Amino acid sequence: MSGEHSDTTADEGWLSVARRVVEPHLPDPPARILEIGCGSLGGFVPSLLAAGYEAVGIDPEAPDGAAYHRIEFERADLGAPVDAIVASTSLHHVVDPTDVIDRIGASLVPGGAVVVIEWAWERFDERTAQWCFARLPAGGGGWLRRHRDEWPASGRAWPDYLRAWAEGHGLHRADLLVRLLHERLDRRSLASGPYVFPELPDTSDADEQAAIDRGEIEAMRVDWVGAAR
Repeated sequence: MSGEHSDTTADEGWLSVARRVVEPHLPDPPARILEIGCGSLGGFVPSLLAAGYEAVGIDPEAPDGAAYHRIEFERADLGAPVDAIVASTSLHHVVDPTDVIDRIGASLVPGGAVVVIEWAWERFDERTAQWCFARLPAGGGGWLRRHRDEWPASGRAWPDYLRAWAEGHGLHRADLLVRLLHERLDRRSLASGPYVFPELPDTSDADEQAAIDRGEIEAMRVDWVGAAR
């Protein structure tokens, strides 16, 4: 997962759930798949390669190897159009999402699949934050713990603190990204789901989904699936 999910255990927990979102929407192997923001663990690329896909991961922190390019998507030489593009919690970090989403469309074969998983940080309200903070483990770091500790020190109300933090990190709202995707690609589905569970060792994605269903917290994961026009 992108910068918010930092340690290996959290990343692996995230990938195990995210695969269930991504894989049903991919063409059959040996299709050519591009992952934007594969991270230091390689994201979905290892499992895609094992399944017979021609998979490539692009990320400035990508692992070594022929299947990876250590560069920003905007600067990469992509070659021939690919059959599908996956972007997991990466678009909210890019400098210009309009440019990136335009390039996604231009990098696909006609009708090529797009699967985007995003963090709707704008839905991270105080009630959801407190639910997360109450479930943090006794030790360790992580982005949730940093928010728990830095929020009181800021002296701000939670919405003001979160907005200032997001603006300081140049994060884009998920609703903006969804609008841009709608405008430039053909939508097939839009859904929401659990997001914070990888940072909470005693909380599963099913536990988080149950809290969402009970109305206790907001669903902060956005799953957008579409195709090139």
